[in-house]
Amino acid sequence: MAYIPPTLAELGRVHFIGMGGAGMSAIARIMLGQGVAVSGSDARNSAGLEQLKGMGAAVFLGQAAGNVAGADTVVVSTAIRESNPELAAARAAGLRVLHRSQALASAMADDAVVAIAGTHGKTTTTSMATVMLRAAGVDASFAVGGTVQGLGVNAAHGTAPVFVAEADESDASFLNYRPQVAVVTNLEADHLDHYGTAEAVFAAFEDFVALLPADGTLVACLDDAGSAALAAHAAAAGTRCLGYGFADGADIRLVPGERDGLRTSASVVVRSGLLPGGEAQEVELRLGVPGDHNLRNAAAALAVAVVLGVDLSAAVAGLAQFSGAARRFEAKGEGRGVAVYDDYAHHPTEVTAALHAARTVAGSHKVHVLFQPHLFSRTAEFAAEFAQALDLADTVAVLDIYPAREDPVPGVTSELITSRLHKPTGYAPDTAAAVAQLAGGAVAGDIILTVGAGDVTELGPDLVAALQGHGHG
Repeated sequence: MAYIPPTLAELGRVHFIGMGGAGMSAIARIMLGQGVAVSGSDARNSAGLEQLKGMGAAVFLGQAAGNVAGADTVVVSTAIRESNPELAAARAAGLRVLHRSQALASAMADDAVVAIAGTHGKTTTTSMATVMLRAAGVDASFAVGGTVQGLGVNAAHGTAPVFVAEADESDASFLNYRPQVAVVTNLEADHLDHYGTAEAVFAAFEDFVALLPADGTLVACLDDAGSAALAAHAAAAGTRCLGYGFADGADIRLVPGERDGLRTSASVVVRSGLLPGGEAQEVELRLGVPGDHNLRNAAAALAVAVVLGVDLSAAVAGLAQFSGAARRFEAKGEGRGVAVYDDYAHHPTEVTAALHAARTVAGSHKVHVLFQPHLFSRTAEFAAEFAQALDLADTVAVLDIYPAREDPVPGVTSELITSRLHKPTGYAPDTAAAVAQLAGGAVAGDIILTVGAGDVTELGPDLVAALQGHGHG
């Protein structure tokens, strides 16, 4: 049964535990824009918290039971444990406690919701769709899991009755939304610590598609076996489906174009019957971000434009303005002619896509990777696949596993990956030594890519500093 969210009026004053996180801060920002009284706490201050404070939020540094005084609703993420003093106080006081996805569902109100899901590419596709719609004159509300470059924020309340949201499948919380348009970028086994089996992951996405109303639309990538199978299943059940990708038969079909460093292009053919006038139409898509995966992400955004009735030329022009999302092949700086990028990739398919993009950018030069596995469960499940993906680089250094929400598992270490690598370097338990080694081995024209969903992102500036301080090259 579909989740029915409380209205904003019913929420009263809303308190966010861990408000500085990407997902939580996005919802807080939207609610502040809607006139909701907001407070929140976090372990340490951040630029994001300062922005929320400037918008009128009450911000507490550190977490204590007294912080929830005066709140009517408390919002938590999956990472917040029942022992948290603020959550315990909220339970004791009988306050309404919502998961962040439930709070976001309330913020969506009666807007036409475009919920963008998938194992990979959610943040970039949601960012692309947002930039595209706003450039085309549709002031949509949006909530993304990372800062949208060019907009400078990860969420905003817009004036148009359209809400574009990244829909997180990791804990099945995307089932709390009521989408008018459901986008599935791909569908693979992941988050098995939550789901247990690949079949359970697929079943959750079937439930997600089942949330669509009778006049809703599923937008699915036909280049991916999982999402293509999902679309076939949905179409057989009577759901309107639009397929996109390079695949023959795609409703929004990509025809490869030029690859030139960070720039990528393709022709996009929209089949007949989808646009005003009824005829097929072909447009040229030019992106300022690399990789075929980003062409697919852009095609998904164009499919959203088609569904919403946005002018196709305006949509393509809007996508040309897209300059990236935080931690998605994000430039961190350079030294001695070596460019450093950072990417959030934490699944073998994502790592493969990032390294293919890196190859395009580096051209005939070398690609050096500093990789941090994310979660013991994911490392154990995909060690061989990670090694195969990382072998696309010229040199690889693999840090210790970033545990996130998990406790260590005996026998599960980064060496499960490095023992399978065929490239130089390998296991790098000493972070400083790994940074020095990669910086020292790179020459002008090479690129260094930090990869992973943990704190490896903090090493980008260290690599840039090491390159700039290096005495030769």
